[in-house]
Amino acid sequence: MDTPTLLAHLQTHDTPLTLPRGGTLRWDDADLHRAAHAAGPEHYALLALAPGALPWQRARVLLQTLAASQAGLDDATRDTLARLARVLTLALPPAHVITVLLALRRLRANHKHTTRTVLRFVLEHPDADALIAARRPALLDCFEHALGKTAARGCARRIDDGDTASDYLRRRLLRFLAVPAAAPARVQALYAAPPTATTGGLTGTGTAAGTGTTPGTATGTATGPVRALPDEPALTLDPAREQPATVTATNRGHIAATLVHLYRGGPAEDLYAALGRYVDDAARAYPRFAGTVALVLDASASMRGYGEREWAVLSQAAALRMLLSRVCDRLEVVEVGGDERAPRGATDLATGVLDALAAGPDLVAVVSDGYENRFPGDLARVAATLPRAGVTTPVVFCHALFTAADDLTLRRPAPSLPQRGFWHQDDFTTLLPWMFAHCPAGRPWLRAALHDRLDALDRQAADLTTALAA
Repeated sequence: MDTPTLLAHLQTHDTPLTLPRGGTLRWDDADLHRAAHAAGPEHYALLALAPGALPWQRARVLLQTLAASQAGLDDATRDTLARLARVLTLALPPAHVITVLLALRRLRANHKHTTRTVLRFVLEHPDADALIAARRPALLDCFEHALGKTAARGCARRIDDGDTASDYLRRRLLRFLAVPAAAPARVQALYAAPPTATTGGLTGTGTAAGTGTTPGTATGTATGPVRALPDEPALTLDPAREQPATVTATNRGHIAATLVHLYRGGPAEDLYAALGRYVDDAARAYPRFAGTVALVLDASASMRGYGEREWAVLSQAAALRMLLSRVCDRLEVVEVGGDERAPRGATDLATGVLDALAAGPDLVAVVSDGYENRFPGDLARVAATLPRAGVTTPVVFCHALFTAADDLTLRRPAPSLPQRGFWHQDDFTTLLPWMFAHCPAGRPWLRAALHDRLDALDRQAADLTTALAA
């Protein structure tokens, strides 16, 4: 599986899944997802947790993971997939999850792990009562698909008769749940007839498939006020980033801001102490990379900038260098065009790449603003020549930007190289996985990073379940 390509797809392809009434599931990248799952179910599923993956892509991963059989997978992998499914059902907008569950019904996918995930969403989601009120017909269809119509209606009849813990309920329903006590009331809500309500003299009416007035009745007429579907996930995967109204040299993250003050001649002792703390704090978010990265660092005059932008771009590049020095077992740095404190010359990126390759790294990362003002075109020619010369070491280009809106028209010295921009310290959360995904040594790093993220999110999911039980 080409991890960088899949990762980029998850972060950029934002087409929704759609289920036309009476039609087939519309899933324009289904083949890509199926192939990625077949290449490695756990690795594929974990990529849904990569920072910056889009909600509809995460929904696709959830759909593919739940639709596929787990025959032949070991217990550890099954556990990872189960925890990831629980996290995604809580971290996606409820409407996305409902679309996935209805798609599973349309695909007739009903494995045990599918049943467990469907039932926990329908009956144990923190907003389950509001979801049932807003989308009762759809959730009833999902419930009956998960258990089978006969078993689902049998459970509902027993619950209506006051049964809450019989052997029948345990075998058919309760064994799939983490909080069985919450199930009876919500099963009754799924099968309850919607009330007729009049507001302001107007009565809302509509027909909803699968909304019986009693267990065993498949259709009915729903009359009542339209309830709004909760649209916020119960669990946050990617915290919202605050975008400053005006970008300056010092509001791009703590590390870069401290470096700017140092470059401008601030009190060195205090600033160096603060800088060390900020870098250590940032590095704690990542596992160790057990390999060698060769960093070609552009320290030319254009990286320094001038006026209000002076030191902004170079400080962000230096911040990345400092973070990598904490994360990587070995970091080799090749500076071109000067050094961090004395940018002075033209940018010879091509020679820098050749020097970096001489160190025998697992990955070469070029960090530059993209202005190649010495021998323009050299980097592109070198990048094109390396494969023909038998060089297999991946080379990536990291664009150091002032803002995310920078015009890069004249700043792509090697268009054939994989490229990604960064302007803020927060961008490192997506930049590092993208970088390391390009080399074999990065695969265990990426797996460890995503497992750490899954563990943290799963603990939050467990807290939500505990709150439900209370």
